[in-house]
Amino acid sequence: MALKTKVKEYREKAGLKQSELAELVCARRETIVHLENGRYNPSLKLAMEIAKVFHVTVEELFEFTEE
Repeated sequence: MALKTKVKEYREKAGLKQSELAELVCARRETIVHLENGRYNPSLKLAMEIAKVFHVTVEELFEFTEE
């Protein structure tokens, strides 16, 4: 299974830099970079914090797909 994320899409739509999003969710910028590139599976807490920033559900931001 692979994690598909829309974090970058929502972040850019909101006009946020990676570092700004990272600060809002108490994470490192590198974590956001890896998350957007599909190289990091976030904790449930982080996923929920990011979803809260964009006022969407976790399911709207993240999806597991069969590869």
